Amino acid sequence: MLPSAVSRGLSCGRRVRIRGAWAAAPAPAPANAHARTESRGRPGNGNLSAAAVAFLAAIQLFSHHEKEQQDPEDAIILLIKKSKLSAMTGELEDADRYLHQALKLAQQSQNNQAITYTYTQMANLAFLRGDLLNAEKLFKAAMSQLLQAGTPEDDNAMIEMSLKLCSIYVSTEQHGLAVEGYKWCIETLEEKVQREKDVPEVSLSAAEKDNTRLLLGMCLDSCARYMMSQKQLVLAESLYEQALAISQQVQGETHPQTVVLMNDLATVLDMKGHQDRAYEYVTRASNLARETSHPDQCVILSNLARVLMHRGQYDKARCVYEEALTQAESKADMPVIQHIRSGMEELKAKAQKSQEVRESSH
Repeated sequence: MLPSAVSRGLSCGRRVRIRGAWAAAPAPAPANAHARTESRGRPGNGNLSAAAVAFLAAIQLFSHHEKEQQDPEDAIILLIKKSKLSAMTGELEDADRYLHQALKLAQQSQNNQAITYTYTQMANLAFLRGDLLNAEKLFKAAMSQLLQAGTPEDDNAMIEMSLKLCSIYVSTEQHGLAVEGYKWCIETLEEKVQREKDVPEVSLSAAEKDNTRLLLGMCLDSCARYMMSQKQLVLAESLYEQALAISQQVQGETHPQTVVLMNDLATVLDMKGHQDRAYEYVTRASNLARETSHPDQCVILSNLARVLMHRGQYDKARCVYEEALTQAESKADMPVIQHIRSGMEELKAKAQKSQEVRESSH
């Protein structure tokens, strides 16, 4: 049986940075904000996990029986699995071709659930490929299918797709639509969270309630980054504070997403010139990153160094930058390495200017 078009069917691959349980694509981060590690390049079979290799073997074993399959749904499922594997190995054109075959079979068999699910996969793939115009059309088609099937407007799957549309509107500079979309997602989820508080657990599990709260956190996080890019720092700070509170309550203080949000909030505060509060948050984030071997540790350390620099603690900033650079170089993460080196150049200039001022005053 095909899975329903809910959040686990909406993942568009590693777009996207470490988001913990939050997987929807965010608005682009502002130039002065942190850079996070992303998947890059075109991975080959040598980069496949053991699970992916096993899956590939299974696909190869059963592919020659495809023509003998009588159940259209089985054929659709196999095509979708092939598409996902192709996307994992970087064969995006093959992934798209398999999805089009799956959609054709779903339409021929009038399987509305399969049509909706395939549309979501096609939309996510288009999003991953940067084909934003097509992704927008496909997300809207999937949402239309869900509504026709009786799915409520405030269903989490609907809101996740709406959030991805917001990201598309940001990327295509349709700012009015982006703002209205974020507003709708956040307000709808806030009402839903309040409503679900009174629903007994026999009707709605704690895990399902947490999923809705985490989706609200994801919307707040994405909107906050967009507001940072628009220099709406007061609003960005408030949104980050709310997202951080949700992550701490639902996922805990040491969860990777919580640590990232502490770091992001520190970035906003630093941009506002509130270096003391920024230092408080980024120090906590960097300590947790070290304790938990956070995958974005080098970026968080780079942010700590930047805050130290803005506080005039140049020697400490230099030491932290060097630690961050060593970690980034061990991963051969060139964008992060460049980001750190740029910060180190800025630090060198500021320290030299400070030295000149001190010498001239004597």
